[in-house]
Amino acid sequence: MSALLESYAAGRWFRAAGDGAPLLDAATGEEVARISSRGLDVGAMVRHAREAGGPALRSLTFHERAALLKALAKHLVERKDELYALSVRTGATARDTMVDVDGGFGTLFSYASKGVRELPNDTVFLDGGLERLGKGGTFVGQHLYTSRPGVAVQINAFNFPVWGMLEKLAPAFLAGLPTIVKPASQTAYLTELAVRQIIASGILPEGTLQLVAGGAGALLDELTIQDSVAFTGSAHTAGILRRHPNVLDGGVVLGVEADSLNCSILGPDVRPEDPEFDLFVKGVVTEMTVKAGQKCTAIRRVLVPETVAGQVVEALAARLEKVAVGDPRDPDVRMGPLASLGQRDEVRKAVEALRSSAEVAFSGAAPADGERGAFMAPLVLRARSGAAEPHDVEPFGPVATVLAYDGVESAIALAARGRGSLVASLATHDPEVARSVVLGLAPWHGRVLVLDRDDAKESTGHGSPLPTLVHGGPGRAGGGEELGGVRGVLHHMQRTAVQGSPDQLTAITGRWTTGAARAQSDVHPFRKSLAELRVGDTIASARRTVSLADIDHFAEFTGDTFYAHTDAEAAARNPLFGGIVAHGYLVVSLAAGLFVDPAPGPVLANFGVDALRFLTPVKAGDAIDVTLTVKQITPRGGADYGEVRWDALVTNQDGQTVATYDVLTLVAKTWPGA
Repeated sequence: MSALLESYAAGRWFRAAGDGAPLLDAATGEEVARISSRGLDVGAMVRHAREAGGPALRSLTFHERAALLKALAKHLVERKDELYALSVRTGATARDTMVDVDGGFGTLFSYASKGVRELPNDTVFLDGGLERLGKGGTFVGQHLYTSRPGVAVQINAFNFPVWGMLEKLAPAFLAGLPTIVKPASQTAYLTELAVRQIIASGILPEGTLQLVAGGAGALLDELTIQDSVAFTGSAHTAGILRRHPNVLDGGVVLGVEADSLNCSILGPDVRPEDPEFDLFVKGVVTEMTVKAGQKCTAIRRVLVPETVAGQVVEALAARLEKVAVGDPRDPDVRMGPLASLGQRDEVRKAVEALRSSAEVAFSGAAPADGERGAFMAPLVLRARSGAAEPHDVEPFGPVATVLAYDGVESAIALAARGRGSLVASLATHDPEVARSVVLGLAPWHGRVLVLDRDDAKESTGHGSPLPTLVHGGPGRAGGGEELGGVRGVLHHMQRTAVQGSPDQLTAITGRWTTGAARAQSDVHPFRKSLAELRVGDTIASARRTVSLADIDHFAEFTGDTFYAHTDAEAAARNPLFGGIVAHGYLVVSLAAGLFVDPAPGPVLANFGVDALRFLTPVKAGDAIDVTLTVKQITPRGGADYGEVRWDALVTNQDGQTVATYDVLTLVAKTWPGA
């Protein structure tokens, strides 16, 4: 008898009582492992996450959490051979495993990078700008995100035992939430191995990752108002979860990724000899055969113009005939079996339902002894006009149905009959077709790929969720949203509108707020290292008069001879200026000369300007000055410098605001650097 998988719960590995249920090799039918969660204390797991994992994680800044994700990704990459060796037993070819395993690692790396580049080195994230709530500027509002003191539970499908876990773990971890993973039993042995590698590394704080190997039991009963569940699986199971009392009335947030009848559309402009025709056919075949079609994003409906439907079927058949189906251990095999015999039975039932309104257009060859494994040959169906089943039945395997359409509006209407999907793709080289179809598809799909000869070389394809883009879909697809870069992180956090005085909001947010006190000092802020600078440190510059000679020189020197700067008569007729005015960039350049300390010091570089606005024109003879205030300080982990954001306020001799912007600099953590 094979080994019994273990759960990782409350800081230790737990072995259930009894023998457990067998898990079989998808290709050979041999027993791989056994699984059971009998006797597992899920209440203790939730308490451990709340009392140990959550506080440990929330004590870290976004940057510190990101650094741990990066370290974890590197650790797993070094051990991926173990995962590859075991993944073959799920029926995955090397290509399938790359999508699952390497795709999971890539998601960790992506979130680690975004955590440093797009989130502050803090535990609070500011959403949008300051809202002025009173005339005098003493009452303001700011939206901010904070971590919830809860637990993120993920209930995953069988098809992506590694990526499915990591793509949910990464944003939740960055958001400060500990995770409890419940993988689907069929392939849980691969998830368990990945979790063992993670726990053995010691990289993640204890309590931030736990594993349920087997049934979830009463796990949802233990959750409360600050907790969330991310579910990937069937719409039937999603319905059961939605009806759980803690979801209905207890405030537990449920995110669902369920059934999805994704489609790919061949544009009406595409002819068989066009590059887009071949790209379209290749994309459909790829989605039918990668993971043996067991992908929530796989193409189920192939929508093509009536005039080329026969040629599309022929082209699909020609490519699919070359696909070798068999044991994924064989290097010549391009498509392995389904994950289990039970899964194959489900797909066969779906095909029978589809056959009521469709004909078999192509059927590939499965291994001669395929019944001992969960093998199924690729199958293309061609639906009869008016068929309903292709829009209602999802065959979760290497099956696609070709449907003919007549005109763009017809194609959009057919796509919408899927009642909401994760992704659609369109092959076209016509911008008008692209706009019409995409705008028609968008309300029904979480993602739309427009494929043509220009983006084909770099395109990741129809079925590849990317960590930088939202993964999810409306309606039948569940309505959930995962990934999406920082959006995926903020999805787990609480957004709150905070109202108060500028000084109070500065203290709360850690970012200087317009109207808050400024700390004047005899020491120029540019002479202070990152360790010495404080939010609110300010310098008020001397005043400089802008002369007509300055304006003329700047125009000649830069070549910017726009009439408002060079032609007095034309400028006088301009309703905004009424005469010669200084270039906006001249004003910014002169402002820099007023606040920059020229000697070598802690300020190493200026790397940008944000939110530049010119508010009052500067005419010849006007005088300007600058107030420069430290707005935000962001140390960079692993570097001897950090980022400082300065609030720049340029005013004229009458106290009117001429320009506002943020100056971005890199500042040494200590000076002189040691």
